[in-house]
Parts: sequence; structure tokens; C-alpha cells
Amino acid sequence: MDKTLHFKNTKVKINMAQTRAIGYHKPMQEVQNSPEQTDFLKSLGFPSVRIHHSFNHFDFARDSRRILVIGPMGSGKTEYSARVWRDSLVALKKSQKIADLTTTSNADRRKVFFIRSMLDKNRFPEYPDDALAYRGGYERCGSNIAHISSSFELEKILKENPDVGTWIIDEASFYDERLVYVVRNISMEKGLIFIFPTLILNFRKDIFNSTARLMLETATDVFPLTAYCEHEDCIEDSFYTYRYYTIDGMECPSLYFDPLIVIGGDREKLGPLEPNYCTRCDVHHYLPGKEYTFFTLKPLGEAAAAGNSKLLKTELQALKDSIEESILFKHLHEKYNNNQEERINLNALKVDFIAEKALIYLFAEQNLITEDLLLKLVEDLSLDRRYMEKTLADNRRPIKLDQRLLL
Repeated sequence: MDKTLHFKNTKVKINMAQTRAIGYHKPMQEVQNSPEQTDFLKSLGFPSVRIHHSFNHFDFARDSRRILVIGPMGSGKTEYSARVWRDSLVALKKSQKIADLTTTSNADRRKVFFIRSMLDKNRFPEYPDDALAYRGGYERCGSNIAHISSSFELEKILKENPDVGTWIIDEASFYDERLVYVVRNISMEKGLIFIFPTLILNFRKDIFNSTARLMLETATDVFPLTAYCEHEDCIEDSFYTYRYYTIDGMECPSLYFDPLIVIGGDREKLGPLEPNYCTRCDVHHYLPGKEYTFFTLKPLGEAAAAGNSKLLKTELQALKDSIEESILFKHLHEKYNNNQEERINLNALKVDFIAEKALIYLFAEQNLITEDLLLKLVEDLSLDRRYMEKTLADNRRPIKLDQRLLL
């Protein structure tokens, strides 16, 4: 049986039978028995029960695979990787006959190497440096773990470890697009397996970036994972990562134009500066400001790109100094103020650096604002330069602000 997943304009075909044969899968999938099979089981004295597919150990025999393990934060993507690691330790104890089965081009797929992004290095500061860490535990990988920041560094590590046949690249969406083709080419050439436990959708419920889209296009297998919605009144399946701030004990949803990447540790954060993450269902995934972004903010950026930055400057000034006068404030109040269940979206206005975030969105993601105009607006509006420098660097648009602005 085949399934086709639709991600915006991308379609990924999944062969369910093959997926079950090559590795783990969602454990709650029910086997559909025919009436004849049910009657036969009853004739042997078995009760009428729902039978589900078992958890399978990882198959190191099949080569040249690029496996996407996708789902929201907290769905168990990295824990999946830890199970592969543990399975490899068992498989490596097998005979030479098994080694012959799992080796191609002198690379043994039972040997696993774990790659983590430099951006994610401080996520689990309390764990050892060689830890394959996930929520609730970790596996120690010894010398078979590295932190990298680009596809060029990955190529170097691949060359230094020619005997390793299975590579787990955590949060691969954080890397440059080139990585996808590096992986595809060497996977096909040497029979290597690559496993990508990664976010495909960002907190906006959009495809994370072009790297994520290319991974979908070149993957051979996809394992979608879910989690319980983390809203206290809900136990539905969740597919989405939700970003929010905790201010004075209140949940404050992030605005749609919040920076795409915010680097921080895997701990609860309090205050308006750093966000928290959890997984939420459709009903409880709040995302205020999406219409404003495309109805107002982006058109203002386009006008500024055409030479008229006055209206954009006025809106940014209001967002910084008198948010009640901003178009954003009026838009959110018109949309949510009369609905008690949706009023939580108004808490997004309590978060710091809204003007800075709006400008970063137009510059770093939409490429509508030139660097010169960015610097001028930062100076004219006295925006927070330290916050902007760090956030732009995290989002791969590093700018050293004019030193005279720092005096």
C-alpha cells in the first residue's frame, strides 16, 4: 500500500510495506485482518483483539537510503536515532557473514556516526560532550560524534571515517542546501545510509526552508511522528511545533514574523526575550500576525524597497514606542478581542523587540530591505543593536553594525 504525503507544493510517496520492513514505524498502526483470519484465530482459542504492527529493529542490510524522521519537537525524532545507535551495538556483535551483508565499498552500515549542528550545541549543557542526547536520556557515542556548521565540514568528516556506513544528521534543516546533494551523491555511490531526524515544518507551520524542501525531494523513506498536544486541556495528536514566550506567568504566542531561528538551550525560559517550544494540535497552535505580515508588513517593505520608507518607519516607530498606535495592534484587536478563546493571541503584543523582529523579517527573510536602509532605520529609531546582531547571525545574515552606532 502506498501513501502520498502533501507538503505545500511537494509530494512524497511512501511505500508503507517497505517502510515497515526497513525500520521503525508508528507503533499504533493497526493490522487489518480479514474475517477469515479473525475466524481462524478464534478457532485456535485466541480472543477478539486488535493487532498492531510490531516495533522492528533497524535494518542495516539495505543500502543507499536517505531516511527522514519528521515530526514536531518532542515527538521522539532524536530518541529514534538513539534506538538506531543501540541496535548498531547489537548488530556489530554478529558474525562476518552479517558484516558482508551490511558492508558496501568498505563502509559497514552497522557503524553509526552522529552529527549535530553547531547551532544546537548548547541545547543539553548538562550532558557529556559525546552524548547523543534527547529528552529523557542520552547515549554516549565516544569518537563517533561531531558538531558541524556546514556541508563542507560534513564532507571532511565523511572522508575521515570511510568505514562508517550509517550517518545520523540531527536537525539537518539548519544546514545549507548543498548538504542535501552531498548526502545524495555519496549515498548512491557508496551505499551509505543517512538518517535525518529533523523539523520539516517551522513554528509557522511552513516548510522550514529550502534545505527541508530538498530533503523531501531526495528522501527514499519518511517516518512521520506525532506527539500529544501539550495544551493542558487536550490529548489530540500534534504535528506542529509551537513557539511562545512566558511573561508574568502568561503564555504569549509568538508573532508570525518572529525570527525563523532563535538559538537557546533546551530549558524553560521566562521573560519576553527567549521563547519556549512545545507541540500543539491545530486548535491550540496560536499564530497571530500572519495576515498582518502579508497585508501590511510586507507591502510596507516593498514600498521601502521602491524608495518610500516613510510608512514603514512610522509603523516600526509605533511598534517600538507606542504599540497601541500601530497597525498590528489594531489588526489583532479587531481579529481576536471579541472571542474569549482566541484572546490569548493578544498576549503576543507583550513580547519585546517587535519592531526589531519586523525589520529582521523584511531584511533576512524577504530581502526587501537593503543593508544601508537597515542601518539607517536602526539609527533613526534607536533599535536594539545587540539583539539584532545576534539574531541576524543566528539566521545566517550576519551584519556588523556601524561602530558609531555602538557609542
